[in-house]
Amino acid sequence: MANPADLRLYFVTDPVLCARAGLVETVLAAVRGGATLIQLRNPGAKAGALVNEARALVSALAPLHVPLIINDRPDVAHAVGAAGVHLGQDDLPPAAARAILGPDAIIGLSITHPSEMAQVPWDIVDHLGVGPVVSRGVKPDAAEPMGLAGLAACVRQSRLPLVAIGGMDLGAAHDCIMAGADGIAVVAGIAGKPDPRAAAAALRAEIDAALRLRGDASV
Repeated sequence: MANPADLRLYFVTDPVLCARAGLVETVLAAVRGGATLIQLRNPGAKAGALVNEARALVSALAPLHVPLIINDRPDVAHAVGAAGVHLGQDDLPPAAARAILGPDAIIGLSITHPSEMAQVPWDIVDHLGVGPVVSRGVKPDAAEPMGLAGLAACVRQSRLPLVAIGGMDLGAAHDCIMAGADGIAVVAGIAGKPDPRAAAAALRAEIDAALRLRGDASV
């Protein structure tokens, strides 16, 4: 499998929120503010449009050495040379995605309830996206928020790094890191702000401060 990704500030795009300043411009602002990993998420896009968006992001991110992950679509990730894919519980099985993308790809898997931890293919997946923790965020059809107690239960069972998602603001970022998350995944907390770069910078500072408080010597 791939080397572990830096999960500290994982920015997930949204087609509506990113349209205001432009997809590439919003992603670059997030990276310049401190985002460490990018996920292209556009569930309503047709394959051709998604490939075009992904290619533009791969090109823009390459000089910055920040990986791009494609939501749900290992075929698109393979076609554009993205770093990997993020899979939901009802998407292509991780083993099939690994077969498509190879041993060096980054594969993330969503966990929406602590009970799903028992079925994680630990030898195939690289990290977990756990949530929603605080709220459903931009996904009205998401599962019920699991709260910090649910996140902590996932942390206790996990053999892999994990990132918390769902309603992430400065306070939630601090609390999730202190509960054991390795980072947070953010959509509206960056793309929905008037200044995405400043929003990302504030979140990154809060995350790094919480990691230091937790005793993480790598920060």
